[in-house]
Amino acid sequence: MSAVHGADLEEMEIGQSDETVTVVTEGHLDAFAEVSGDYNPVHMDEEFARKTPFRGRIAHGALIASFISGVLGNQLPGPGAIFLGLNMRFMKPTRIGDEVTTRVTVKSIDLKARTAVMDCVCLVEGEPVMQADADVMVRKRRKKSSA
Repeated sequence: MSAVHGADLEEMEIGQSDETVTVVTEGHLDAFAEVSGDYNPVHMDEEFARKTPFRGRIAHGALIASFISGVLGNQLPGPGAIFLGLNMRFMKPTRIGDEVTTRVTVKSIDLKARTAVMDCVCLVEGEPVMQADADVMVRKRRKKSSA
Protein backbone atom coordinates (compact mmCIF):
# COMPACT_ATOMS: atom_id res chain seq x y z
CA MET A 1 0.00 0.00 0.00
CA SER A 2 1.19 3.50 -0.81
CA ALA A 3 1.83 6.01 1.91
CA VAL A 4 -0.98 8.48 2.50
CA HIS A 5 0.06 12.13 2.35
CA GLY A 6 -1.32 14.70 -0.09
CA ALA A 7 -1.57 18.39 -0.81
CA ASP A 8 -4.18 21.04 -0.18
CA LEU A 9 -5.44 22.93 -3.24
CA GLU A 10 -3.32 25.99 -2.41
CA GLU A 11 -0.17 23.84 -2.19
CA MET A 12 -0.61 22.23 -5.60
CA GLU A 13 1.39 23.44 -8.61
CA ILE A 14 1.14 22.78 -12.34
CA GLY A 15 3.60 20.00 -13.20
CA GLN A 16 3.63 18.53 -9.68
CA SER A 17 3.39 14.74 -9.85
CA ASP A 18 3.33 11.58 -7.80
CA GLU A 19 3.29 7.91 -8.66
CA THR A 20 2.96 4.39 -7.41
CA VAL A 21 4.09 1.00 -8.70
CA THR A 22 1.91 -2.12 -8.67
CA VAL A 23 2.69 -5.62 -9.93
CA VAL A 24 -0.50 -7.07 -11.41
CA THR A 25 -1.32 -10.47 -9.90
CA GLU A 26 -3.88 -13.16 -10.58
CA GLY A 27 -5.31 -12.23 -7.17
CA HIS A 28 -5.97 -8.69 -8.44
CA LEU A 29 -7.95 -10.06 -11.41
CA ASP A 30 -9.88 -12.45 -9.17
CA ALA A 31 -10.71 -9.74 -6.63
CA PHE A 32 -11.68 -7.24 -9.32
CA ALA A 33 -13.94 -9.79 -11.02
CA GLU A 34 -15.60 -10.50 -7.67
CA VAL A 35 -16.18 -6.82 -6.91
CA SER A 36 -17.18 -5.72 -10.42
CA GLY A 37 -18.98 -8.85 -11.60
CA ASP A 38 -16.85 -8.82 -14.78
CA TYR A 39 -15.89 -12.44 -15.40
CA ASN A 40 -15.12 -11.95 -19.11
CA PRO A 41 -13.04 -15.03 -20.03
CA VAL A 42 -10.41 -12.84 -21.72
CA HIS A 43 -9.53 -11.87 -18.12
CA MET A 44 -10.27 -15.12 -16.32
CA ASP A 45 -9.67 -18.11 -18.65
CA GLU A 46 -6.22 -18.62 -20.16
CA GLU A 47 -7.41 -21.23 -22.67
CA PHE A 48 -10.14 -18.91 -23.97
CA ALA A 49 -7.84 -15.86 -23.95
CA ARG A 50 -5.13 -17.66 -25.97
CA LYS A 51 -7.60 -17.83 -28.87
CA THR A 52 -8.14 -14.05 -28.88
CA PRO A 53 -5.97 -11.40 -30.56
CA PHE A 54 -4.35 -10.89 -27.12
CA ARG A 55 -3.01 -14.48 -27.11
CA GLY A 56 -3.46 -14.77 -23.35
CA ARG A 57 -5.21 -13.31 -20.34
CA ILE A 58 -5.24 -9.57 -19.90
CA ALA A 59 -6.11 -7.45 -16.89
CA HIS A 60 -9.44 -5.63 -16.76
CA GLY A 61 -8.98 -2.11 -18.10
CA ALA A 62 -11.01 -0.73 -15.21
CA LEU A 63 -8.64 -2.48 -12.78
CA ILE A 64 -5.69 -0.63 -14.30
CA ALA A 65 -7.67 2.63 -14.26
CA SER A 66 -8.42 2.06 -10.57
CA PHE A 67 -4.70 2.45 -9.83
CA ILE A 68 -5.21 6.13 -10.67
CA SER A 69 -7.80 6.35 -7.90
CA GLY A 70 -5.19 5.08 -5.44
CA VAL A 71 -2.71 7.81 -6.34
CA LEU A 72 -5.39 10.53 -6.33
CA GLY A 73 -6.85 9.45 -2.99
CA ASN A 74 -3.63 8.70 -1.14
CA GLN A 75 -0.91 10.89 -2.62
CA LEU A 76 -1.85 13.70 -5.00
CA PRO A 77 -4.09 15.48 -4.23
CA GLY A 78 -4.56 12.91 -1.44
CA PRO A 79 -7.05 12.48 1.40
CA GLY A 80 -10.28 14.39 0.82
CA ALA A 81 -9.93 14.44 -2.98
CA ILE A 82 -13.10 13.52 -4.85
CA PHE A 83 -12.96 11.92 -8.29
CA LEU A 84 -15.33 13.87 -10.58
CA GLY A 85 -14.54 12.33 -13.94
CA LEU A 86 -12.09 10.29 -15.97
CA ASN A 87 -11.50 10.33 -19.72
CA MET A 88 -9.21 7.43 -20.57
CA ARG A 89 -7.69 5.64 -23.53
CA PHE A 90 -5.96 2.26 -23.57
CA MET A 91 -2.95 1.65 -25.82
CA LYS A 92 -1.81 -1.84 -24.85
CA PRO A 93 -3.08 -4.69 -22.70
CA THR A 94 -1.72 -5.26 -19.23
CA ARG A 95 -0.97 -8.81 -18.10
CA ILE A 96 -0.43 -10.74 -14.92
CA GLY A 97 3.12 -10.07 -13.77
CA ASP A 98 3.37 -6.63 -15.38
CA GLU A 99 4.78 -3.89 -13.16
CA VAL A 100 2.52 -0.86 -13.66
CA THR A 101 3.82 2.60 -12.82
CA THR A 102 0.86 4.92 -12.31
CA ARG A 103 1.77 8.60 -12.47
CA VAL A 104 -0.51 11.60 -12.01
CA THR A 105 0.61 15.13 -12.85
CA VAL A 106 -1.22 18.38 -12.14
CA LYS A 107 -2.34 19.75 -15.51
CA SER A 108 -4.52 22.66 -14.38
CA ILE A 109 -5.93 24.16 -11.18
CA ASP A 110 -9.15 26.14 -10.68
CA LEU A 111 -8.98 27.72 -7.22
CA LYS A 112 -12.49 29.18 -7.45
CA ALA A 113 -14.11 25.85 -8.37
CA ARG A 114 -11.77 23.90 -6.03
CA THR A 115 -10.88 21.49 -8.83
CA ALA A 116 -7.83 20.26 -10.68
CA VAL A 117 -7.30 18.36 -13.89
CA MET A 118 -4.72 15.64 -13.55
CA ASP A 119 -2.81 14.10 -16.46
CA CYS A 120 -2.64 10.37 -15.68
CA VAL A 121 -0.58 7.63 -17.27
CA CYS A 122 -0.05 3.95 -16.54
CA LEU A 123 3.24 2.59 -17.85
CA VAL A 124 4.62 -0.93 -18.29
CA GLU A 125 8.33 -1.10 -19.03
CA GLY A 126 8.25 2.65 -19.69
CA GLU A 127 5.56 2.35 -22.38
CA PRO A 128 2.09 3.84 -21.83
CA VAL A 129 -0.67 1.24 -21.57
CA MET A 130 -3.32 3.80 -20.58
CA GLN A 131 -3.56 7.60 -20.54
CA ALA A 132 -6.28 9.68 -18.96
CA ASP A 133 -7.39 13.08 -17.76
CA ALA A 134 -8.97 13.05 -14.32
CA ASP A 135 -11.14 15.86 -12.96
CA VAL A 136 -10.76 16.06 -9.20
CA MET A 137 -12.32 18.15 -6.44
CA VAL A 138 -9.54 19.12 -4.04
CA ARG A 139 -9.82 20.13 -0.42
CA LYS A 140 -8.85 23.67 0.52
CA ARG A 141 -6.30 24.41 3.22
CA ARG A 142 -7.87 24.01 6.61
CA LYS A 143 -7.83 27.11 8.74
CA LYS A 144 -5.98 26.74 11.98
CA SER A 145 -8.25 27.16 14.93
CA SER A 146 -7.25 29.69 17.54
CA ALA A 147 -7.42 27.85 20.79
